[in-house]
This record gives sequence, structure tokens and C-alpha cells, in this order.
Amino acid sequence: MLRLSREELDQLEEERLVLVTEGGDQGQLPVLIIRRKNGATPSPALVILHSSYSCKDSIRNVVEYFASHGFTAITIDNRYHGERASSSYQNAMISAWKTGREMPFIFDTVWDVTKLMDYLIQRKDIDSTRIGMTGISLGGMITLYSMAADARIAAAVPMIGVQNFSWAVKNNKWQARVGSIPHAFEVAAGDLGKACCDSETVAAVWQRIAPGLMHEFDVHHILKAVFPRPLLILNGKNDPRCPVEGLESCIRETSEIYKAAGHPEKFQFVAEENVGHEITESMMEAAMRWFRNYLCISKL
Repeated sequence: MLRLSREELDQLEEERLVLVTEGGDQGQLPVLIIRRKNGATPSPALVILHSSYSCKDSIRNVVEYFASHGFTAITIDNRYHGERASSSYQNAMISAWKTGREMPFIFDTVWDVTKLMDYLIQRKDIDSTRIGMTGISLGGMITLYSMAADARIAAAVPMIGVQNFSWAVKNNKWQARVGSIPHAFEVAAGDLGKACCDSETVAAVWQRIAPGLMHEFDVHHILKAVFPRPLLILNGKNDPRCPVEGLESCIRETSEIYKAAGHPEKFQFVAEENVGHEITESMMEAAMRWFRNYLCISKL
């Protein structure tokens, strides 16, 4: 999927750099930028984020795909991934539970994205009014929260990452998400004197490693913070990590807000039939159409 021909790849060029977002080793942010040689300047830009246990170079084909269509495509290593894996992602989550000093699940990388935006808007080869963002799984979560946190993100397409954390705990549908990052929850259960992880443990861990995730920063609040910018949410209908039923009321409420403002087309939610926690070619094509439309890039 998304493999370019040798001729198409030869039309691209790459740039690598490191930004400093804060002190310490996790404040070193590795950045990969790919764009067309002799492409239009300034061009629309697209930030693309990888999933858990992955890295920026593992999604190079996705970055190249968007770059080949005229975007300046940018990707980074999320906290404790890729070149930033000074400690394992799982160990970072355990440390966050124990100490409360970091937020390696979503929020710290959102901070990095805001610093990346500070850099991107200064580049003369990028149109600062046309910067979009997309991401896969963990990258999709970070995409949604980054858009809520930073108004400079003009349009976004989070993929297989949007979920309702509080609904999942209340309805005992947290197992698949917790199973993707289990170690902190296992440690927390022991610390709380429990034989195994339960809903109370999950709520305690979320509050510790991502404060507000089940309350003021849960999805229905975040979607309202994104309004009125264009947002396309792409999920799998059978994805146990992002249960569709947990999003139904949030999607209805947000759709009504966009509709009342006269722009119902700017908010869309698509749950692909017979698709679990996976990316499909049709998702990538839908993301491309969304960004071409809302970042105003013509079809090549």
C-alpha cells in the first residue's frame, strides 16, 4: 500500500533535523521532512505521526505518499520511540504512574507538536496558514489533542485513534486499549492492592499519566475545542480499542454544532465496515481528498 515508483521517489528530497522542545533527552525532537524537488513554495504542509512501538522512519512510505502529491510532509518520533527510545515506552508509562513527573501517553508529544509548529510557521517554504495533521493509532490520538491545543493546525484526519476514555471505563470496554500498553496497569493494580487490573485501576492510571483524560479532556470536550476547523475521523467499525458505540453521542453533538454554523461538511466521522484496529488504503485515500480540499492543493 502507498508504494511509489522509482521515478516518483526520485522527485523527492529529504531533510533531517533535531529541535529542542525542553530540557533532558526527551526534549530532543528528531524531525524528518520530505518534499518534492523544485516544488511550489510556499507549499501546504502535513504533519504525520506514527503508532505505538513504531517510529518516524517506519511510516516513511506514508510520508512519501503525501509529499509526492505536493505537500511538505513532516514526521517526528513520538516520546520514547525511535531515536528517543532512551528507555522503553512501557517503562516510561510505569515511571509516569509511579512519579507523576511525565505524561508519555499523548500529552507530552502534544507539547512537542506545538514546538514543531513554532518552527514550521517560520519556514519560508511552508504556507503557515495551510498546515494539516494526521496520525495512526497513538498518532491519531496525538493528532486530535494537538488540533485542540494549537489553532495553527488548519485541518486534521486522526486515524484509528479517536475514542471515549470515560465511556470505556464506565462500560467495561477498556481491555483492548489497556492490552496495548499493559505494564503500567499491571504495576498499578499491584500498588492498589488488587489481584488484577479492573475499571478502578484503569481510571487511576489515566488520571495519573494523562490528567483530565476522562474528564475535561475527554473526547466530547476536545471535539468542541476543534470546531470550526475541518476534522475527518477515520475508525474501523470493529476496532475494540476505539469502540464506535462510545463515540455515538459525541459525534451527534459535534455534527449538530457544525451544522448550526452552516458547515456540516467540515466534520465527518467514518467507521469502515469489517475493519478493526488497522489502516486501509481507502482511509489513506480519504485523508488525501480531505487535505487536498481543505489545504487547497489541486490534484496532480
